[in-house]
Amino acid sequence: MKVIVEGLHSRGHQVSVVRSSDSWYIKETSPFYTSITLDIESGFGENFITTFVAQLLETQREGKSAWTRFKLEMEQAQKASELHENTCKMLEMLFENKEVIQSLHKAKYDLVLTDPAIPGGVILGHYLRLPLVFNVRWTSQGEGHLSIAPSPLSYVPMTGTELSDKMSFLQRLLNVIIFGFTEYQISQYVLPNYVCLIEKYLGPDTDYLSLFQAADLWLMRVDFVFEFPRPTMPNVVYMGGFQCKPAKPLPQHLEEFVQSSGEHGVIIMSLGTLIGELPHDLADEIAAAFAKLPQKVIWRYKGDRPATLGNNTLLVDWMPQSDLLGHPKIKLFVAHGGTNGVQEAIYHGVPILGLPLIFDQRDNLFRIEVRGAGKIIDIFTMNEDTFFQGIQEVLNEPSYKKNMQRLSRLHRDQPMKPLDTALFWIEFVMRHKGAAHLRTESYRLPWYSYHSVDVMLLLVGVVLIILGTFAALIRCLCSIVHADGTFRRKG
Repeated sequence: MKVIVEGLHSRGHQVSVVRSSDSWYIKETSPFYTSITLDIESGFGENFITTFVAQLLETQREGKSAWTRFKLEMEQAQKASELHENTCKMLEMLFENKEVIQSLHKAKYDLVLTDPAIPGGVILGHYLRLPLVFNVRWTSQGEGHLSIAPSPLSYVPMTGTELSDKMSFLQRLLNVIIFGFTEYQISQYVLPNYVCLIEKYLGPDTDYLSLFQAADLWLMRVDFVFEFPRPTMPNVVYMGGFQCKPAKPLPQHLEEFVQSSGEHGVIIMSLGTLIGELPHDLADEIAAAFAKLPQKVIWRYKGDRPATLGNNTLLVDWMPQSDLLGHPKIKLFVAHGGTNGVQEAIYHGVPILGLPLIFDQRDNLFRIEVRGAGKIIDIFTMNEDTFFQGIQEVLNEPSYKKNMQRLSRLHRDQPMKPLDTALFWIEFVMRHKGAAHLRTESYRLPWYSYHSVDVMLLLVGVVLIILGTFAALIRCLCSIVHADGTFRRKG
């Protein structure tokens, strides 16, 4: 979101950011926006996230089985429910704070820009009756397209299935089962939290899901170089890689380390913002594999120094990931599979060795693996040898780099930069006070009308009436002929 906010500021727009008092990643002071800090705790603090992630990692290390997968899904659902409960409390406190609400009304904003993964901004936007623009990959109901676009389960894979758009019968069966399970989770762990809140502040006739479908614009953080082809809608604008920029020069100490690699080049490894360290035994296996390589390694790692760390490996608390990926000496990106990192790797054409951990990461990396631009290793069962072999395969098999560079060329070959596209459409909504002409009104239809069940029943009824009438007429004629024939015989 910060990238778009900075882009809007550079074009002269005034941006206000509503944040909770315990927000750890949205800073209260910034030259790019004015913050409205609510004296409310969202529950979405750093401790909540790090503890939750640690629990998920521990669960997955218990073994790869159907029970582990089910347990993992239920843990995520329960934590999501806690998060939604806190969001409801936060919204209720906000709506009851007449002073803050009055100031939001008086400011006469042009629109609300929000990420709908947590629906606070969605509900606030409707409460203020402002045009609504999403910066979206996920909603509280799952992958964003599922909320707005037709999604045939025959070729649109559900998140978590690791399926492509080419499915066998059994894979399609699995896809439908996962869809049903996901719908159950939403009905049990998401929707009940908001029923009373929405009825109280938005009216009794307001449906939770329709709040998302009524948004004016969906800025989708993917493109079809990464995503599988699927149906979409006129108000969905694709801005995959919008955060990517040409690489800037590295800090001197990093540049010197990179240059010291000689002809062998450099590998970088990062498991994202939320995962700064790993269990000691796992970190030791990774470090030992790195130590056997002729390449230099830059590893973003905040845990205790692994006992097996080699002289070729540099541990850092933070690294300029995009600038490193754009450096000509970078040969491989060892990554957890977050959307930002995957998009940056595509932009710079660097193949990926994926170590997916939680959430959507395995699906993201699966899309890269299917296109031959990377390889996935199960981090929970790997050891030093399997990790080393995975690195060697991606480094030494030319097709991985070739395929990723092809994806990079496809991604870059577009008439406007993704960020410029996003900013244009945000300003479009501002200029026209919304984008109702791009928004389908299908969400206002009941399910039986949307799927034309009522029309089908009517048509079937008409056909049955016609057939019944025809059958009755034939029977009547046969009876008359039969009666007439009998009369003649008697004569």
